[in-house]
Amino acid sequence: MSFEHLVSQIKKNNFLIIGRAGIDIYPDPPGTKTEDANNFVTHLGGSSANIAVELTKLGGNCNLLTRVSDDALGRLAINQLKKYNINTDLIKFQGSEARISFAIVESRIEDHQSIIYRNGAADSFMNESDIINTRIEGYDCVILTGTCFATEPSRSASFLAMKIANDNNIPVIMDIDYRPYTWTSAKDASITYINAAKKCAVVIGNDDEFGVLSIDYDKGYDFAKSLANEIDLVIYKKGEKGSVTFMKNNEFSKGIFEVKPLKPTGAGDAFMGGLIGSLLNDYSIEESVEIGSAAAAIVVTKVGCAPAMPLQNEIEDFMKSNKIKNYID
Repeated sequence: MSFEHLVSQIKKNNFLIIGRAGIDIYPDPPGTKTEDANNFVTHLGGSSANIAVELTKLGGNCNLLTRVSDDALGRLAINQLKKYNINTDLIKFQGSEARISFAIVESRIEDHQSIIYRNGAADSFMNESDIINTRIEGYDCVILTGTCFATEPSRSASFLAMKIANDNNIPVIMDIDYRPYTWTSAKDASITYINAAKKCAVVIGNDDEFGVLSIDYDKGYDFAKSLANEIDLVIYKKGEKGSVTFMKNNEFSKGIFEVKPLKPTGAGDAFMGGLIGSLLNDYSIEESVEIGSAAAAIVVTKVGCAPAMPLQNEIEDFMKSNKIKNYID
């Protein structure tokens, strides 16, 4: 596969997004600590759902494959996805004692708490029959998040999805999305992620996540750079120090847009959705990384993740009045 093929597949605008949808609740008003809260507001969450929302807002045609709990919260997530114009036909209800991924997230930076419940998470029950029934060969680009690989049967199902995509020359894009509490060990995560990364066209992660892949936090950067010799695109995010994009014949660094954040969550999902949405809309890779960074900066200034994902005109207005700041080491 090549970067040109990746972009051509993205521009066909037929995305399959695999991974969790969840429900987030936020102490209200913003700034309230969870233990002091009397009121909460509810929003759609979950990394794959958030990515789908941002990509859809930028014109993407997105189909989400996951499982949600067979209860009111599962139905709430599906109703919310539909409001964002995301196709939910592939989503199945998981019965028994399964529960949708659920998070209490504070809209504050100081002493911020995000409490996430994934005990018997419904999305982790996605299985190989779900993949077979999806007919992945009918899609043009697959996007998934690393949480899919943390446990079985979702792990085997996700690897089957990647194999079918690879066999049909369909690019796979992965956000590493490492959540330590979902894995049995960092070693298990490293081995599994490396196996998955080599089956991707694009891998995106932060310095900590690539540190996990390399099994040595000091060698994450080198691992990301070397991975770009095997796949089309690797983006190594460095938080407030920006990002480095690695390609076979190109490498460039980008800074960040400095904002006063309301919360630290949602930036990675906005970056992924903004990046892919911009490639869909004919922007260059360098422009797309900047637009993804702008989307990330906007999201952390607002309550919620899915509802905070910006539209194209919001990103354009933001970039007119804010300049990207490059980090000088």
